[in-house]
Amino acid sequence: MELWIPITVAAAFSQNLRFMLQKHLKATGLSTGGATFARFLFAAPLAAGLLAVLVWANGWDIPALNGRFLAFAAMGGVAQILATMLVVALFSERNFAVGITFKKTETIQTALVGVILLGEGISGYGLFAVVIGLVGVILLSDPPEGGDGWRRFLNRAAGLGLASGALFGVSAIGYRGASLALGDGHFLLRSVFTLMCVTLFQTVIMAVWLQLREGGEIGKVVRHWRVTSLVGLTGMLGSLGWFTAFTLQNAAYVKALGQVELIFSFLASYFIFKETTTRREIMGIALVVLSIIVLVLFLK
Repeated sequence: MELWIPITVAAAFSQNLRFMLQKHLKATGLSTGGATFARFLFAAPLAAGLLAVLVWANGWDIPALNGRFLAFAAMGGVAQILATMLVVALFSERNFAVGITFKKTETIQTALVGVILLGEGISGYGLFAVVIGLVGVILLSDPPEGGDGWRRFLNRAAGLGLASGALFGVSAIGYRGASLALGDGHFLLRSVFTLMCVTLFQTVIMAVWLQLREGGEIGKVVRHWRVTSLVGLTGMLGSLGWFTAFTLQNAAYVKALGQVELIFSFLASYFIFKETTTRREIMGIALVVLSIIVLVLFLK
């Protein structure tokens, strides 16, 4: 088994735990921005500490920064902040499992963004997967209470989910591009260095944003430190897995395998949040999963 496969599964599991904790934080009164900031505040020092340990233990040199790295890292960092905020907001619109599935359209969108920014091509099977996934998303976007005309499908939940998927796709390509821009160093060093730089950048700009727009929200994040620190820990572990997998493999393949998170989210939705899922939503999710299988087996 190639190393990137178990790393990706572990990253998906950690990410699902992080979203569960952020859903809980949203219910405690934190704003969407506050619940998002929690993911970066505690992750940044953990990533810096991990880098220091790796450099000290192995005698590695810290990679030199370059313009291409900074551009890709900034692009990925901003896209991830916006995408995370959209997912947290989406939890107020639909149940946990469906919210995560909307977010998981990032797999298809990552493949398309990869074609544009990194020249990592998509085959006819890839386009077929896009069509299958699109049908699944249309079914998911139809709310349980129904509606009239276009409002049944072009609704707030669908918009939030698709936008978050697109932005997560951009962030994935950004992080792969940043890691590759560091040259031929050890894949773990490049992954952790990229993670540290990105999380520090995200912490600073989120702190400035909250201070200007949501005074007092940073204090709320700190007061809920028992949960927010776990958000940071699971977020850091998940990001480390993603960054490492992106360094080793095409981002579209990584995101495709990462759809295993859907299984984790269904278990959490049913056993922890006690939420129900309609037959139509299950059908939509099944189509999205089918598109993932096509990507895993045939995307070249």
